[in-house]
Amino acid sequence: MVKDSYLVGLIGAGIGPSLSPALHEREADRQGLRYLYRLIDIDVLGVAPEAVGDLVRAARDLGFDGLNITHPCKQLVIEHLDALSPQAEALGAVNTVVFDAGRAIGHNTDVTGFAASFARGLPDARLERVVQLGAGGAGAAVAHALLTLGAGSVTVVDALPDRAGALADQLNRQFGAGRVDAGDPERLAALLVGADGVVHATPTGMAAHPGLPFAAELLRPRLWVAEVVYRPLETELLRVAREVGCAVLDGGGMAVFQAADAFRLVTGREADASRMLADISELAGAGALRAP
Repeated sequence: MVKDSYLVGLIGAGIGPSLSPALHEREADRQGLRYLYRLIDIDVLGVAPEAVGDLVRAARDLGFDGLNITHPCKQLVIEHLDALSPQAEALGAVNTVVFDAGRAIGHNTDVTGFAASFARGLPDARLERVVQLGAGGAGAAVAHALLTLGAGSVTVVDALPDRAGALADQLNRQFGAGRVDAGDPERLAALLVGADGVVHATPTGMAAHPGLPFAAELLRPRLWVAEVVYRPLETELLRVAREVGCAVLDGGGMAVFQAADAFRLVTGREADASRMLADISELAGAGALRAP
């Protein structure tokens, strides 16, 4: 049922700087909707990530229409949901929950969000060999998106090798043996030498986690660099990569396109992604989102 009033929230840790509330509420205002978007920060509440199930149940009981889910709850939330979309089930990660007739349905819009952003921002990038840092909830979505975009091979490197291995096994079952492998963090330098591009999908570079995920000396001009972090839009990794001469993609496009898809799932209305791209550039305080 299409309504004109919505209550939505975001569950995650350290989400105070999130631009999701403003992105959703601005687009809703333009469409004449009453749309309240609330942050449910487990750090502020003083609860563990495992409390996500209690928070989802409370939101449902309080009349929320939907939730976004972010780090570190994208995988933990699954066991507390009534059903999953095929994509969320395949990924084992959820970033959007829609309440429908009392049921909590999990979706994943990170996949389509990254794919749309990549196609827009790096349309001519070679995808024969891609290295990805991070195998968490966002990493699972990004690796899935890269394969749907036609990546020949993806090597996933994670500080937790077992997590990288589990993601590689999962994706190989879905996309075919040999498409994904888990890389040894100690061999990152060698992996990057033979890669067309690198995707960064860890928290490093966020306002609360400044710094570089790997040594700047490993970058070279022919390597493209894509970032998942969007606050700030220009992370230290992207700044250094630009200086080296790499083609780069900031995390703003993924944030916008996944938000637009989540907005549609909750409201049944299409969001205008071009307006939201302008919003995030303004909200983040940088004109880093360029036209394709």
